[in-house]
Amino acid sequence: MTKNTSASPLITDCKVVAKSRLFRIEQVNLTFSNGTKVEYERLKGSSRGGVLVVALYDENTLLLVREYGVGVEQHELMFPKGRIEDDEAIETAANRELQEEVGFAARKLTQVKSVTLAPGYMGHLTHIVLAEDLYPSSLEGDEPEPLEVVKWPLNDIGNLALQEDVTEARTIAAAYIVRDLLEKRHH
Repeated sequence: MTKNTSASPLITDCKVVAKSRLFRIEQVNLTFSNGTKVEYERLKGSSRGGVLVVALYDENTLLLVREYGVGVEQHELMFPKGRIEDDEAIETAANRELQEEVGFAARKLTQVKSVTLAPGYMGHLTHIVLAEDLYPSSLEGDEPEPLEVVKWPLNDIGNLALQEDVTEARTIAAAYIVRDLLEKRHH
C-alpha cells in the first residue's frame, strides 16, 4: 500500500455557519500546496465520536438491533451504537451501549478499527468494538421504543448485507471486518 506524502492543505479560516443540538456546520477555507484556494463546508459532530458494537453472542452468532432510522424513514437492522460521552473510554461507551440496546454486557471488549462516514465533508469517527464473553446486564437507554434484538449467524453475513432493512454501511463493513478478524484468530 502507498501513502500520500504530499503536504496537507493549510486551513486559513474556519467558522461555524450553523449549529444544532448534535452537529455544527463549519465553513473551512483551505490553501493547497500548489496555491489553489478552496472553500469547503463540513459537518462536525461530537469530538469523541461514537461506537458501534459487534456483539458475539456465541462463536457464530452476532447480535443486532432493529431500530427506527429517521434519516431513511424506516426500521433498520444494525449493530448497537451510540456516542461516546465526554468522560468515557471507547470500551466503556461500547459496554454501556450494549447494555442499553441489547441487554448484555461483555467481559472482553476489543477496539477493532475506527472508520469515517464521508471524510470529504464529515468529521465523525465511529470506533468498531468487538464484544465477547457476554453476560446478561441491562441499563436504561434513550431509545423512544423497545428495540428488537436479532441474532444473526456470523457465517451468513453475505445475506445480512443483502437484507432490505440493512442499509447502514458501518454495520455492513463492521460485519465483514470482524468476520475476517475472527477467521485469522482461528488460523
